[in-house]
Amino acid sequence: MKRLLGTLFAWLLGGSAAIGTDGGDPAGSEGGAFADARRRLLADIDHHTRETAAFTGLTRLSDPVRAAMQRVPRERFVDETHHQRAFSDQPLGIGHGQTISQPFMVALMTELLGVRAGDRVLEIGTGSGYQAAVLAELGARVYSVEIIAPLAQRAHSTLRALGHGDVEIRVGDGHLGWPEAAPFDAIVVTAAPPDVPPALVDQLAPGARLVIPVGLRGGEQELRIILKRADGGTEVRRSVPVSFVPMTR
Repeated sequence: MKRLLGTLFAWLLGGSAAIGTDGGDPAGSEGGAFADARRRLLADIDHHTRETAAFTGLTRLSDPVRAAMQRVPRERFVDETHHQRAFSDQPLGIGHGQTISQPFMVALMTELLGVRAGDRVLEIGTGSGYQAAVLAELGARVYSVEIIAPLAQRAHSTLRALGHGDVEIRVGDGHLGWPEAAPFDAIVVTAAPPDVPPALVDQLAPGARLVIPVGLRGGEQELRIILKRADGGTEVRRSVPVSFVPMTR
């Protein structure tokens, strides 16, 4: 078990934060080759879901999440120089020291949120807009906060071009959430603070979940799921070890 934990820990750390450098298979044209590449990526995500089941409690992603992951064209959220690697299960650089998250991590965090159509979801860390697109594909009403203005502008343009112009994006400090739009049915954070920001917990509706990586950069980080009870209290569940870029102000 210790060897398994060490192997999975190393794989998760390498797969959820570091900028990928492997070449991967060429994606081909916008036609069948891209469709085949997305199917292969989904198979990789399914494999990683089974491999981490001991830590997440999930042996399979739900059909809606799998369908959303297959529909969202990840290649549209990365620079053209990364198109051939867009279908590999690894993070990729998007500039400004940030990354587009590993697809498995996007799928896992989305699954843990338990999003349903019509839910109001807050995302902290818009980045490329990829996570927001997956949430929008599930029918969520997405509010997203990004601290780096050029990334927010680019994500907005990409999402609008893909028919998700209703995703609301603002430039600001994610530690503060989006109080004017609260409460939220789910909150997902795509960068790691050293501690859970109290404002995010405050902005959860009763019964809602916050999925967030917590820990210091270069140190131990873990994915946490925080459930807000009807009485205002919270329940915390710890999931897999991860490594995300730090959440900044």
